[in-house]
Amino acid sequence: MSSDPQWKSFQPSTMDSDTAILDFKTLSISSPNGSPYNNGANGSSNHGHYNHYPQNYGSSGGSSFPIGTFTGREGNDGSFNGDSNTNSSSNSNSFNQSQPRERDQREPQQSQQQQNNSDGAYHSATRETGIIEKLLHSYGFIQCCERQARLFFHFSQFSGNIEHLKIGDPVEFEMTYDRRTGKPIASFITKIAPEVVLSEERVTGNVTTEIRSDGQGGETQGRISYENRGECFFLPYNKDDVEGNVTLRSGDKVSFQIAANPRGNLGASHVRLENPAHPVRYQGVVCSMKESFGFIERADVVKEIFFHFSESKNKEEIRLGDDVEFTIQTRNGKEVACNITVLPRGSIIFEDVNDEIMKGQVLKPLERGQNVRHQNDPLPGRIKYRAADHSESEVAFGDKDQKGDFTLRHGDWVSFRLAIDRRDGLKRATDISLLDESFNVSGERREQGVVTAVKDGYGFLRCVEREPKLFFHFSEVLNVDKDVSVGDEVEFTMIQDQASSFSHMRQRAIRIKHLPPHTVKFENVMEQNVSGTVTKDVLPGYWNQRSPSKNQSNDKTDPGTITYTINEGKKTITYSLKDCDHKCLPKVGDQVEFDIAQVKRNKELVAINVRVSQRAAGGDRGDGALHQGYIAALKDGYGFIENLAHDMEVFFHFSNLDGDANKLELGFEVEFTLNIRGTSGTCMSAENVKVLPKGTLKAPTVLPDVLDGKVVRPLRSVNPEQEQYAGLIEASTEAEGEKGAEYEFGITSLTNKRELLQIGDPVHFQVDSQGRAANVAAIRKKRRATVDSVKGLFGFLAYEVEEGKKLFFHMSEVKENATLQAGDTVDFVLVTNHRTGKSSACNVTKVCENTQRPERLISRLRTTSVDDTGPKLTVLRQPKGPDGTKGFTIARVPRLPGVGVE
Repeated sequence: MSSDPQWKSFQPSTMDSDTAILDFKTLSISSPNGSPYNNGANGSSNHGHYNHYPQNYGSSGGSSFPIGTFTGREGNDGSFNGDSNTNSSSNSNSFNQSQPRERDQREPQQSQQQQNNSDGAYHSATRETGIIEKLLHSYGFIQCCERQARLFFHFSQFSGNIEHLKIGDPVEFEMTYDRRTGKPIASFITKIAPEVVLSEERVTGNVTTEIRSDGQGGETQGRISYENRGECFFLPYNKDDVEGNVTLRSGDKVSFQIAANPRGNLGASHVRLENPAHPVRYQGVVCSMKESFGFIERADVVKEIFFHFSESKNKEEIRLGDDVEFTIQTRNGKEVACNITVLPRGSIIFEDVNDEIMKGQVLKPLERGQNVRHQNDPLPGRIKYRAADHSESEVAFGDKDQKGDFTLRHGDWVSFRLAIDRRDGLKRATDISLLDESFNVSGERREQGVVTAVKDGYGFLRCVEREPKLFFHFSEVLNVDKDVSVGDEVEFTMIQDQASSFSHMRQRAIRIKHLPPHTVKFENVMEQNVSGTVTKDVLPGYWNQRSPSKNQSNDKTDPGTITYTINEGKKTITYSLKDCDHKCLPKVGDQVEFDIAQVKRNKELVAINVRVSQRAAGGDRGDGALHQGYIAALKDGYGFIENLAHDMEVFFHFSNLDGDANKLELGFEVEFTLNIRGTSGTCMSAENVKVLPKGTLKAPTVLPDVLDGKVVRPLRSVNPEQEQYAGLIEASTEAEGEKGAEYEFGITSLTNKRELLQIGDPVHFQVDSQGRAANVAAIRKKRRATVDSVKGLFGFLAYEVEEGKKLFFHMSEVKENATLQAGDTVDFVLVTNHRTGKSSACNVTKVCENTQRPERLISRLRTTSVDDTGPKLTVLRQPKGPDGTKGFTIARVPRLPGVGVE
């Protein structure tokens, strides 16, 4: 019905209303032959209405029209009683006795005729009917109803208020000819209305007849029944009149609007399913979720449908990507998914993907950046390829069809597979990969480099041919199956980042391809096996400091120099730490062999692959003996060793460790050799560090007495500014004000090696046979709190030392390597660094896991309501007991009958 332009629901500007039946508005319609239209005087247009009506509807041979009022033309009084033979003065059975007669439609025709005669225009006296097809600024077009014609008209030819004229309105006009062009136009236009015009409210009814195929490629009409004042009526409807891509079944409850074409034929339009008699189960996949609602991608049509979390019938929460089954109901004029149940994963398949790998060329790549916000097409990309029949075809693709989010350019050669949507048969390209031949076609400049840093989703490259480090995002890596790691060798294209400002045009790498190891060369070897003498040591920058800073990069080194003779002339060349053997670093005066290479970036000559061939006399500035000690501190890439005398610490770099640095722990027993670092000759470093089996170094005997005391000097690892390495504990005495005995302690004296003892901390300790403190344990108050958040290697507790700041803790302080998450209850010790004033949690012990429901579920329960339109209950404050705990404790005390409780 809705496909025919004559079938519309019209809203005229001013209409006489008859509230007798459903508040319908009525207006007379004349039949083409000029006689009053009485809806089926020949009995052929009853549209399924019952043939028995109340007595006052009339009893003549024609079927009576149950709704509306007709007004006739000259010779009729405009009343309708269902009997064509009834005298015009007899109106006792008139359907609308109180309705006034409508203005005779001949009056405007006569006035228009007189006006036409006065201005000399030529026109036909025959008036036609049509539908407003198009309205522009000051003119429009009318589609004729009786013939295939489309006529132009100017707004000045309309007899009413032009603002009341809408597209689809039926009109009556006379055809005349434009005096300038001679083309036919419409003039003397008046608006007519269908017999029944529905008010804003919708009518409710039930489907009695379904739409079925007629066996000839067409479909039969369905029928809907509804009641009015105790009478039952039937209206036809077509497939195009049904909203929402649903199939109506017999017994379904629907709402609709009643519409009529200019000939008075009634039908149901805008039919909406309200409550199915036998609910149909639909399937889909949850595609998006908010706080308490979401959307489901339907498997039957290309459409999303709204759902509320309260419609879930499963105990478990609905998650993004779940396959679900549901029914559809209409609420507030919109379709919603109800009675949702979760299906097993993989139950729903939207499309069939062809196994054949296709090859094509990108015609239109995806837009990136700000332009994506204004993109309405879900598949904006295009690929040209050769189909199976050797014809040239195009296929669309979207942002989720690439294997990664790398940049595609026009003309790129790609491989892909075809996917066909089961719902509408739409083809698209998926599993798109970039082919290497694209770089040859594009002519882009490809560069090489090595990954030097990896962050959260991005990283930096050291380029072969440019000085600064280059930014890149993980999305630009072509091989999505390979993780990006430091040291990876890659090939890439450099572009200017359009998102950066013009004053800071940042460069970044795109279309990144992994290369095999040892492919990237930063230097070109010019000469090999050259002999020379070291004239300056190569030392890391932090080796000249007593306490290296972890914020300094380990690869920032002061270059060394080598003097060599070539062509009877002496030359000096630089070398770096990365080109030496870390376990046998060259010293001043050592004879070395090396290769001469030219750096591609700046064409500078450097020495690489430096090897010590002969040590200089006295060149080993260490004593050469093996020393032993204990790991006292571990930093970022380096650490310190406490010697056996417990009176000093020795620096060592992880590169000098024989083993895995990640397995080092405080207190480990090690052996090492000493070597002088720097140019002062006083700074010693440990080399050839090797971990010893536990118990190799004999510990002194510990006396049984347990003493109390307090720390008067911490270890130097706690306070690097102090001169003495060892810490000092003063024993407590019985006499007030009397100073007790003092005992030194080191890393081996601590029961908990990670505990940072501060000045003034009370401790329990024992004394060993060497007069040193042993088994030192801090006496600290245990506190309890909940975990606020966990972020990788550290986290925060819901415990405020300073206003508005959570308490920091490191995961290394968590005992028994327990896994913590937000909401867990823990015991901890509060430690404050007297030098920095910052507090942290130590000795974190997990007490119990979080049993509270997730916040998302809590908010769901808060907003769940049986009646969506009624008031909702929202919890503003959770109940707490007098002691501040959640909930209420049992306050009643058991007592004997008749005995009061004191």
